[in-house]
Amino acid sequence: MDEYIGIVKLFAGNFAPKGWALCNGQILPISQNVALFSILGTTYGGDGQSTFALPNLQGAVPLGAGTRNGETYDLGEAAGTPSTSILTSNLPAHAHTGPGTIAVANTNSTASIPTTGSSIAIPGSVISRVFTPTLGFATSTPNVNLATSITTGTTGSNIPISIMQPYLAMNYIICTEGIFPSRN
Repeated sequence: MDEYIGIVKLFAGNFAPKGWALCNGQILPISQNVALFSILGTTYGGDGQSTFALPNLQGAVPLGAGTRNGETYDLGEAAGTPSTSILTSNLPAHAHTGPGTIAVANTNSTASIPTTGSSIAIPGSVISRVFTPTLGFATSTPNVNLATSITTGTTGSNIPISIMQPYLAMNYIICTEGIFPSRN
């Protein structure tokens, strides 16, 4: 079966069949591959004088060239990464808030058991090197507001996480000998 020169296919073997080459970015001499060079040019590399490169699809997924959703993908453009670190700048803008109050009006103890709305007050005294507990809680509600937002400390280790979809590794091959495709 003859195939068009420049066609790329998936191949389950660990070699490239006769008339095909692995798409691993290898540099080829133009003089021995004139037809393939006339199709690929230096889109994937090479100097264009004596060499050109095949597409390198090792560990990469092919993507159709063109514009979609305002993003343009040029023929031969390579981009992307298999992992990333999530940074604070990647998180949505947000704040951690927590209202709080401090009692300043009544700092003397008036109760020995804490109750809802009570605050810490003077809990006892030292007499002759002996601590003598006294009433330790004020029954008045605190009346000074703390900051309206609380900033938490940085956490994490910036260990990259995988962003690769499930995969099965196979070889991409490109036809180097066959039918020269016409433009029409």
